[in-house]
Amino acid sequence: MKNISLFIALICMGINLAAQSGKVMDNLTLQSKILGMERKYAIYLPADYETSARTYPVLYLLHGGGDDQTGWVQFGEVLNITDKAVKEGTATPMIIVMPDANTTRRGYSNNATGTWLYEDFFFKELMPFVEKKYRIKTEKRFRAIAGLSMGGDGSFTYALHHPELFSSACPLSAATGPLTMDMAKTYVRRADSTATDAQIEDYFNRQSVLQLINNMPENQKKAVRWYIDCGDDDFLYEGNSLVHIAMRKKEIPHEFRARDGGHTWTYWRQALPEVLAFVSQAFHQY
Repeated sequence: MKNISLFIALICMGINLAAQSGKVMDNLTLQSKILGMERKYAIYLPADYETSARTYPVLYLLHGGGDDQTGWVQFGEVLNITDKAVKEGTATPMIIVMPDANTTRRGYSNNATGTWLYEDFFFKELMPFVEKKYRIKTEKRFRAIAGLSMGGDGSFTYALHHPELFSSACPLSAATGPLTMDMAKTYVRRADSTATDAQIEDYFNRQSVLQLINNMPENQKKAVRWYIDCGDDDFLYEGNSLVHIAMRKKEIPHEFRARDGGHTWTYWRQALPEVLAFVSQAFHQY
C-alpha cells in the first residue's frame, strides 16, 4: 500500500513539474508576401499559457549569423533559462518570439537596393501575425527586443528605427553596422554591385548604429531602455564600445556591460537571465 501511495505521489509530482514548464515550438511558419516565401519562427509560451486566459508581454529574441530560429532554443537553452527565471521571480511570464533570418539571405535589414526587405517583413507581417495569433499585449511597454551578434545588430536598428514600439532593447555581442561610409560601400557593393552611391548613403544612415545614435532627436533619448552587453574578448567589442561612448556623449541612458568572455554561446547563455530581468522591469510597470 505504501508503495502504491509513493507511486501516486511521484506521478502527481511529475505532473506538477510538467505544469510549471513553458513550451517551445521551433518549426512554425507564416507566409510572407513581402519576401515571397514561407518563413519560419520559434516561440516560447509560458507555463500557464494553456490554462489561463491572460495576455502576456512579448520579447522578440533574434539569433546570430549562421543560426536560424532554433538557435536560441537548441544552444541558448531559452526554455530552461526562462522557466528558471520565472520560477525564481526574476522575470515575469512572457512570450518569446524567435524568427528565422537565415533563409535565402542572411540578416534582419532591408538591403540597399530594395530587393530584399526583411525589416519590412518583420514589422508589417511577422509582428502583426504573432500578436494576433497569440495572446500578446500590444502596447509598447509590454514589447521588448534582444538578440546576439547579427541579432544584436537587429536589436539596435529595430529599436532605433521604431522607438515607439519597444520599451527595452538588449543587444548582446552586437554587430553595429558600418562604422564609416567607406565600410558601407565595401559591404554593400560586395553584396550588390548595382547599388548606387545614393542607395549606399541611405543604407549607411539606416544601418550604422553610430550614425543613428549621433543623429538621434532629443525627444527620443529616453524612449527606449537600453542594456548592451559584449565580452572583453569579443571581436565586436570595439563597435560596442564606440556605441557606448557615443551614447554617453549624447546623454542617452543605458546599461553597458563588458564581462569576461568572447563570442560564444557560453557568454550568451549567461547573458539571457540578465536580459529577462531587465525587460521584466518595464513589463512590471516599474
